[in-house]
Amino acid sequence: MTAAPSMSPADSHLPNGHLIHRMPTVRGRLTADAPLAPVTWFRVGGPAEVMFRPADADDLAGFLAALPAGVPVTVIGVASNLLVRDGGVPGVTIRLGRGFTDITADGMTLTAGAAALDLNVAMVARDAGIAGLEFLSGIPGTIGGALRMNGGAYGRELADVLVSATAVARDGRRLEFSHAGMGFTYRHSAAPEDCIFTGAVLRGGPGNPLEIARRMAEISDKRADSQPVRSRTGGSTFKNPEGHKAWELIDKAGCRGLSIGDAQVSEKHCNFLINNGTATAAQLEALGEEVRRRVFETSGVTLEWEIKRIGSPAAEESTAQ
Repeated sequence: MTAAPSMSPADSHLPNGHLIHRMPTVRGRLTADAPLAPVTWFRVGGPAEVMFRPADADDLAGFLAALPAGVPVTVIGVASNLLVRDGGVPGVTIRLGRGFTDITADGMTLTAGAAALDLNVAMVARDAGIAGLEFLSGIPGTIGGALRMNGGAYGRELADVLVSATAVARDGRRLEFSHAGMGFTYRHSAAPEDCIFTGAVLRGGPGNPLEIARRMAEISDKRADSQPVRSRTGGSTFKNPEGHKAWELIDKAGCRGLSIGDAQVSEKHCNFLINNGTATAAQLEALGEEVRRRVFETSGVTLEWEIKRIGSPAAEESTAQ
């Protein structure tokens, strides 16, 4: 199969054995060895072997249908709750862009593309007088990410407002999920891991735009007061175990402020890890594992990662293991 005409000119000089030369023809953009650290909130991690930015859902479906079955596929959003390992991500990394950001209101429902920012969805709902979606303004991610992990904040979660979702399967088939079909539980969706969400329909109730705006401002203030929102962080690191709050377990284990190199447990909110400058993904992950070890040692509770970790360790890390 020939290289895609949308491939970057610089990529045409890559060795014939590079994965990008096996990519199907697309209308979107394909890039070889695309840096990922600049797009992640932690600002760490190696490159994507190939990055694909589809033009729209049809482009995505056609690409996946033609992509060799053995090529790994990874999906990222705005990378706010993501740790990319230092060796980068093998295979194809898909990042949805402008073709997946539309948000429209109709009565008390909103239709949003998977790449639409949660905050933008909350703002459209506010302007349309749709109440009940204010919590989305407190989630620094996209609708696609919220679908995958039943994103939530301030007492509400996506399961409370979702009507249906659309996706594309790894083989290019178009899928639609009802609310029940999503199989939502705490910070989890039972939708197939290899499907890529493309959009969602959400429903709220009638509300006064000024009251909705006031609630969103309260959420913004609470985030700024309690979370290290101006730091290089990945959001909540661990899920709250049943009957516990992760930050309290971490604090009781003496981990507040704990560091490995420039990777540190936030002093402000100890369920957040921070890159204070030159931390590597390996250091951040090692710090998280040390926190898990200490929490288990002091409380008997095993913390489960909420941050998604993808990719391979750097070559020297693999050699050392």
